[in-house]
Amino acid sequence: MVAALISDRLSPANCPRLIVKIGSALLVDKAGHIRREWLETVVADVAARRKAGQQVAIVSSGAIALGARVLGLPKGGRVSLEDAQAAAATGQIGLSSAWAQLLHEKGLVAAQMLVTLDDLEDRRRYLNAAATLDRLLALGVVPVINENDSVATTEIRFGDNDRLAARVGQAAAAQGVILLSDIDGLYTANPGVDPNATLVPEVRVVDARIRAMADGGSASGMGSGGMISKLEAARIAQGSGAHLAIVSGRVDHPLARFADTGIGTLFWGGAGKRGRKAWLAGRLTARGRIIVDAGAAKALRDGRSLLAAGATGVEGAFARGDVVEIVDADGHLLARGLAEYDAIDAARIIGRRSDAHADLLGYAPRSSMVHRDHLVLV
Repeated sequence: MVAALISDRLSPANCPRLIVKIGSALLVDKAGHIRREWLETVVADVAARRKAGQQVAIVSSGAIALGARVLGLPKGGRVSLEDAQAAAATGQIGLSSAWAQLLHEKGLVAAQMLVTLDDLEDRRRYLNAAATLDRLLALGVVPVINENDSVATTEIRFGDNDRLAARVGQAAAAQGVILLSDIDGLYTANPGVDPNATLVPEVRVVDARIRAMADGGSASGMGSGGMISKLEAARIAQGSGAHLAIVSGRVDHPLARFADTGIGTLFWGGAGKRGRKAWLAGRLTARGRIIVDAGAAKALRDGRSLLAAGATGVEGAFARGDVVEIVDADGHLLARGLAEYDAIDAARIIGRRSDAHADLLGYAPRSSMVHRDHLVLV
């Protein structure tokens, strides 16, 4: 494929709504200051895309790194969760101010949104965030989004803004996501270790072969994401039908450069899912698991509901309506869905035919453990 055709998928003409993610290593220098001159070129690129009719939201890292300098915290503020929270609370002010000022200079209005993992994992809060994003973008505003690290804990945090960007893309119903990175894209191996590694220009499916190419490290040591988190972001984006590109941000005007050259890795969006199924497919957490046999796994792939007769085990303490993962006997994830029973009742009926459920439960049983209307294959 011609490189220019790759970037064309994310052009204003083909991608009305775009999410751009910028990592700490690009936005903040080693001394803990904003790389203002570089950021000005990014804002110029955003302004050009807005002028061309593309709605753009920014997912911006950098608060922890900026705050760590102000507070004099060691190791970029990442020694402890408490340090990271304090640094984020301090640095977010400067980060937001820089974005607002630079966008204002280009005649654009900035808005700040801080979210936690729970905000996008809880269905009601997800819909609220989606409505806010949609309205801001429709008004021509450039939302600047970051994880709310000042309150997020280990259990309820994304931990990297790559996956956050993909989830924001879902919530905003964006057609594309660009991850500006400290590397050109996905390579066949770690280019810092293997001199024969080559850039992969496009990926249709994130499968085991693609995942084997990933390296979990962050090249700068400043950010929290590596190639593994970017592949997970690509999976989430593809699940909602959006294209995702990993592009080098180590140049001025990185969005314009990508548009001109197509250098990067494009993960093609498929037919995708919308609404509740897209939200389910992109989730990062679940309340429990249901283990199924081979027959049930095939039934799921054929588009059927999960019946108790095909279940072999239950894990976790979930309630009816909670999100559960459905896995095979080897623990491989098959699907996610909304449980029709709580964990205790689900355990009572696993492996049993439906005509036995009423006696086991003491009440009229439901048609399935997870109904196909509330289930998505992953």
